[in-house]
Amino acid sequence: MTDAPPFHVGLTPERVTDTAVELTRETHLMTWSIRDLAGRLGVAPSVIYHHVGGKDLLCRRVVERMLRRIELPPSDLSWQEWFRALLSSAGPTAAEYPGAAKWMLMHGPTLPAVLPVLEAGIAVLRRAGFADKTDFAYALLLNNAMLTVSMGDDRLQHEGDGPRDHSAMMAEFEQLHAASDEVRAMGQHFIRPFAEGGETAALMRWAYYRFVVDASIAGLDVVLRSFDAER
Repeated sequence: MTDAPPFHVGLTPERVTDTAVELTRETHLMTWSIRDLAGRLGVAPSVIYHHVGGKDLLCRRVVERMLRRIELPPSDLSWQEWFRALLSSAGPTAAEYPGAAKWMLMHGPTLPAVLPVLEAGIAVLRRAGFADKTDFAYALLLNNAMLTVSMGDDRLQHEGDGPRDHSAMMAEFEQLHAASDEVRAMGQHFIRPFAEGGETAALMRWAYYRFVVDASIAGLDVVLRSFDAER
């Protein structure tokens, strides 16, 4: 008589990572626990640690999955168009894995999967003439983009209270009698869509993201021109 197979036969690191990705897409990378993951897989938490490790390692695996989906733009583009294309793709891709952008901001370029993007971006900026400020320029572009995505990810965590928060926020805004017409207009046209949540907030989120990307690129273009003027 043979022993019954252990209850976790067939559980592989890839399957554990698949489930971690599912949980991340449904919630946020920073909010689910090993116990949540084990419950989804129908195993004890100790099994997760045995097959993959702790939450830190699983976060790395989830972020690596996201990074592998980012395609590099054609190398013959100008640096402005290269980064506009990269960030136009990378932002929405990162947002599909809520919390991944924050993880990258916290840990920096520590994953092998990020190296192709990092090396290609640095090469593009060096060719453009950023010289010893290449690292600064690259960090500014990526950090501004990922910080904006991260803020959107965190805001989504509180959308369950959206109607209540929206009503309270706008009521308080209306009571700012000392505010100028311009500030009141900002409340109506910029803050209100975010407070409403849902599709309205999503449209404003990506409009703002595109603005951040364009403004970052335009600002660096001015910096680059100042370098040229000094040479």
